Amino acid sequence: MKLKSKIIYLTVAIAGLLASCSDTFLDRPPLSNISSGNFYQTSEDLRLATAALYAGAQWGSLSYFSFLQIGEVMSGNMILGYNDDAVQINNFAVTGLNSAVITYWRSMYAVIQHCNITINAITEKAPNTISAEEINGAIAEAKFIRGYAYLNLAVLWGDVPIIEDLNDLINDPLKERNIADDVYQFVVNDLTYATKYLPVSDEKGRVTTWSAQGLLAKTYLTWSGLNSISGGQRNEALLDSAKLYAGNVCHDSGLELMDSYEDVFKYEFTDDEEILFSLQWSPVDQGWLNGNMLQLFSSAGFSINGVTPWFGIRPTYDMYLQYSEADSVRRKATFMYKGDHYAELNQEKGGVDYTGDAGLKKHIVGNEKDVNAPTMGVFSSAEHTPLLRLSDVYLVYAEAILGNNGSTSDAEALLYFNKVHKRAGLEAVTEINDDAMLRERRIELAAESQYWMDLVRLSYYNPTKAIGLLNGGERVIFTLNDAGVAEPQDAYGIITPANINTFKLPIPSDEITADPKLLDEPVPYF
Repeated sequence: MKLKSKIIYLTVAIAGLLASCSDTFLDRPPLSNISSGNFYQTSEDLRLATAALYAGAQWGSLSYFSFLQIGEVMSGNMILGYNDDAVQINNFAVTGLNSAVITYWRSMYAVIQHCNITINAITEKAPNTISAEEINGAIAEAKFIRGYAYLNLAVLWGDVPIIEDLNDLINDPLKERNIADDVYQFVVNDLTYATKYLPVSDEKGRVTTWSAQGLLAKTYLTWSGLNSISGGQRNEALLDSAKLYAGNVCHDSGLELMDSYEDVFKYEFTDDEEILFSLQWSPVDQGWLNGNMLQLFSSAGFSINGVTPWFGIRPTYDMYLQYSEADSVRRKATFMYKGDHYAELNQEKGGVDYTGDAGLKKHIVGNEKDVNAPTMGVFSSAEHTPLLRLSDVYLVYAEAILGNNGSTSDAEALLYFNKVHKRAGLEAVTEINDDAMLRERRIELAAESQYWMDLVRLSYYNPTKAIGLLNGGERVIFTLNDAGVAEPQDAYGIITPANINTFKLPIPSDEITADPKLLDEPVPYF
């Protein structure tokens, strides 16, 4: 199936809007209504249309096949040996036939086309009885999510096709890739629009200007190293832009970190103000690949509506080594170790006492009784998956200030770095260097599919260091002895040494078969 056909098919699939629970803003209309000529006629129609962008089958597939596999397994944070595709990812032997690679590509383009259809429909159909503020705000929501999707494509593949309109594919289904610089510029354009037209506050779960400014800062920070000059110097103008927008969030948003790190990921605190962008899942079980499937990766041993999750992804020995004894709060909120107790899970049975060596805790919110969602199943976790958090933006701000310096004692950088660091129960630091920054991000954002982006960003301007981190890590499972000390075990297969090409995923093989122009030299978009 050609890229055009896949995108059309997936767009129709994701437009099959899910019924939602009463305590979320996602009150989705039937497909027959949203696709008919009488939609997009009222302010409520616009809100319903953009609400549909925050969940659906395109995101469900990503949660099952790719979210943890690419962001966490490939980066060396976790390991999953249940099939050959997962082993490929851990061992740097990824091919264009890998299911995680294929799904990530398809999912992001499905998200993009859902956004494109929404933007074009609002532009063409919304009457002038709806205020310009509401129309621009709805378009800004769609552009924010489209920008998020293209940022992921830029990070994972670099040069990719930019598609703004489904008609472009209908008229010309064979598309060249566009150069990575232009993909980043496209993301910046979308997010800049979003910063201008999104509100400063909205219903819980919807993105705001602070979401857009935070993601825009992260985009500039990543882009700053893409064409680094000799000596690994990042582009100062782009670093300044990252600092500007992250600083706006830090200084002007009025948002604060939650007091407790572990509470951020408990269901009862869903969509707290620290969460700048999250997927808004319905706990109604819609079946395979239509909901949040991250709880399938639990090894906590409890059942969800009579079904026990079966994957049991786990931290690597290298991830184990990142946590100091003092950094126990973030460790326990992210990974379960033998003997840990979690009162919020399987509450009817007195909580969970973890008996395995190590397993995933973040994203594991409990069973249907724990979250008061009787229709929830293993394919439809009620967790609203965080994709951008305030602590991420704090660290982006500190890194942008650090910039091309080897270290910094800048007061602003230390203030926001230490807000994150001290929340974890750690002593404030008086200086930050590159290693401290990368490690802080790795631990703070573990299991949130962020560390691979951080490594790619590093590879732009310091490839030797980035490759060394991949090759130097202990990408193996571990067991815990009676004293609670980890003992590394054998790897799943032979780990191929990483090189600079490791930081770009292969284009899915069937996409190349359908569109050989994807192998041509990338071309400018602007």
